[in-house]
Amino acid sequence: MRTEKQKMLAGEPYDAADPTLTLERLQARLLCRDLAALAPAETVRAQALLAQLMGAATDARITPPFFCDYGYNLRLGTNVYFNLNCVVLDVMPVSIGSHTMFGPGVHIYTAMHPLDAAERRTGLESARPVTIGADVWVGGSVVVCPGVSIGDGAVIGAGSVVTRDVPAGVFAAGNPCRVLRTLP
Repeated sequence: MRTEKQKMLAGEPYDAADPTLTLERLQARLLCRDLAALAPAETVRAQALLAQLMGAATDARITPPFFCDYGYNLRLGTNVYFNLNCVVLDVMPVSIGSHTMFGPGVHIYTAMHPLDAAERRTGLESARPVTIGADVWVGGSVVVCPGVSIGDGAVIGAGSVVTRDVPAGVFAAGNPCRVLRTLP
């Protein structure tokens, strides 16, 4: 029989109240809290906490507070920057390319809940991965929805809600987010 974590990572319906998953989310929240408590000059300690959170060394720069569900589903290229108040619900992998920047208050969601109310009452949820390319700039207060891919070099305007894939090399904005022009 598969564990709830195995189901979660496979994108199948799973019980988020599972004790193992609950403990893993708590551990991630405690690491995020510890990261937020550091003085700005404590970069070595911050990198150690991020490595513990993500399960791998990273040179990412994160301005706290930063929140994520698990941390181990974050896959970051080099020189990634998260401004303050970013939230990543990394139930499934969130892959982010090198030299990508996130404005304040960006939310990236992989978690999904059933549309049918009776199904929602069961407590089961599922997820779809998110992929964000290299050299992407995501403006403040953007929401990236489950299953979305954003291509290399794209710019997402502040306040956008990204519900569909965005191709490489474009400026896209709005709710729902749509391509407005090709970038030079």
